[in-house]
Amino acid sequence: MRISLAQLNFHVGNFGANTKKIIDAIERCEQENADLIVFSELAVCGYPPRDFLEFDDFISRCETSLNEIAAKCTKVGAILGCPSRNSSGKGKDLYNSAFLLYDGQVKEIRHKSLLPNYDVFDEYRYFEPNTTFATVDFKGIRIALTICEDLWILGTEPLYIQNPMAELSKQKPDLIINIAASPFNFRQEEIRRKVLITNAITYNIPLVYVNHIGAQTELLFDGGSIAINSKGEALAQLSAFEEDFATVDLDEKSSQTFVVNEKTELIHDALVMGIHDYFRKMGFSRAILGLSGGIDSAVVMVLAARALGPENVLGVLLPSGFSSHHSVIDAKELAKNLGSPWELIPIEESFRGLLTTLSPQFKDLPFGIAEENMQARIRAVLLMALSNKFGNILLNTSNKSEAAVGYGTLYGDMCGGLSVIGDVYKTEVYDLARFINREMEIIPENILLKPPSAELRPDQKDSDSLPDYEILDRILFQYIEMRKGPKEIEAEGFDKAMIARILKLVNTNEYKRYQTPPVLRVSGKAFGMGRRMPIEGKYLG
Repeated sequence: MRISLAQLNFHVGNFGANTKKIIDAIERCEQENADLIVFSELAVCGYPPRDFLEFDDFISRCETSLNEIAAKCTKVGAILGCPSRNSSGKGKDLYNSAFLLYDGQVKEIRHKSLLPNYDVFDEYRYFEPNTTFATVDFKGIRIALTICEDLWILGTEPLYIQNPMAELSKQKPDLIINIAASPFNFRQEEIRRKVLITNAITYNIPLVYVNHIGAQTELLFDGGSIAINSKGEALAQLSAFEEDFATVDLDEKSSQTFVVNEKTELIHDALVMGIHDYFRKMGFSRAILGLSGGIDSAVVMVLAARALGPENVLGVLLPSGFSSHHSVIDAKELAKNLGSPWELIPIEESFRGLLTTLSPQFKDLPFGIAEENMQARIRAVLLMALSNKFGNILLNTSNKSEAAVGYGTLYGDMCGGLSVIGDVYKTEVYDLARFINREMEIIPENILLKPPSAELRPDQKDSDSLPDYEILDRILFQYIEMRKGPKEIEAEGFDKAMIARILKLVNTNEYKRYQTPPVLRVSGKAFGMGRRMPIEGKYLG
C-alpha cells in the first residue's frame, strides 16, 4: 500500500484555509498514485480549539468542512482528525475522533481513548473517552487507528488502565496509523521517536505517524511525522518545523537513517516558527523591541528578523544615564549586521522629570528599586507608544531565569505582546547566541563577553542580585522542570541556603508571571498555561 503523509500547519477555526490545504494535499496524493493520505489530529478545526468546542456553530462548521473534504475522496482514502458529536446521551457531548473517508463519504470513525489532562492539555474538559476498540479495514488492510496514543507505549502511563494498541493488537492489525497533536519540547523528539520505533517492533507491523506543524500562540508543534517498517527502520521522516509531504510504499525496504537534531538548533527553529506563526495568524507583520545592547534583546532581535524579515523588526535603543557607551555601540552594530531599522531615544530627561515630580514624596530617601523600576517603565511607555502609533507589536525579551526569580519590572521590561525567550534559561540564551554566530558574527562578540547587567544603577551587574547563572539555572531546572523539592535538590549537591533563597524567589514572584505575555514553549515545563501555581502559596520547605 502507498500512503501519503501530509504534515500541515493548520489554523484554529480557519475552516476555509484548513479545508483548502487538506483538499490540495488529497489532490497531490492522487497525483502520486497513493492509496491513502494521513493528516493530523483535529486537522479540520486546528489544535487546540479549547472552548471553541463549546459552540454548537463551531462543531457544525467542522461537520460541513468534513463533508466537503469527504466529497473529494473518490480516488484515494483519507484519515484525518475532527471533533464528532456523542449521540449516546451519556458523558461529554463530543469525541476527539479520527475519520476514514473514501468513496466520497465517511466510512469509519474511531475515537480517542487516552485524553491527556496534564501540563498544557485539558481534553477531559471537552471530550468523552472511547472505551471500545476495533480496527479499520481499508483495501484489505486491517489498520489500528489511534489518536496520539502510541506515545503511551505498553501502558507506561500509570493513569491509564487500558492501552489502545494492546487492545487493538488482539485483532492482528497489518498497520498502525497514529494521528497526533504532540507539542514540541527539546527533549520530545528523541523520546517520541524511541516510543514509535518500540511500537513498530513490539507489534511487528509498520507504523505511520503524522503530527501537527506550526504554532498556536504558546504551543509549538514540530511535526516530525514518520513512517517506520516493522523492524523499526525509517521509511520516511518529515522535516521539523516545516510543512512537508511524503509518499511511502510500505512494502519497500528502508533506505533512510533517522535524522537527529541538536538541542540548540531545535530551540532556535522552534522560536523562529513561533514568532512567524503568531504574527501571521494574528494578522500582524511588524515587530518592535527594546534593544539594550545585552544578550537577551540581541537574540530576540535576530530570531524576529529571521521570522519576519529584518526590515520588519524595529530595534529601539533607550539608554539612560547608567547605560554604558559600548551597549549603545553594540546595539547599533547588531541592527546594522541584520539590516534592521533602529531608533535612539535617550530616557535620561524623562527620568529626571519624574524624579522632580516625585521629589516632594521621595524627599531625601536613597536611590533604590523604585528608581530602577521607573527607568524600565519609561522604556515600556515609549515602546508601547511607538507600537500604538505605527502598529508594531512589542516583543518581550525576558528570559526564563529572570522570570523565575522575579528579576524584572512589571509594566516595564516584562510587558509585550509575546514572550519570545521566556522559556529559555539564561545559559541557553548564550547557547542560542553562539549558534547564531556559528558561521559569521551577527551578534557582536562584545555582547557575549561582557557581564550581564540591567544597567539601572551605577556599575550594576546581574551577579549583584543573583547567583551565577550556571548554578541558578541548574537549580531552577530541578525545581521547575523536574518538580524536585529542596531536599531532593540538596541531594544533587547544591547548597541548602542557596536552594532556599532561590525557591523562595520563584514562589513569591508568581504574581508577576500571572501578568506576563504568552510564552513560546520549548521545554517540558514552561511558565503559563502548563504550570498552575497559587500566587499566595506558602514558601516550599
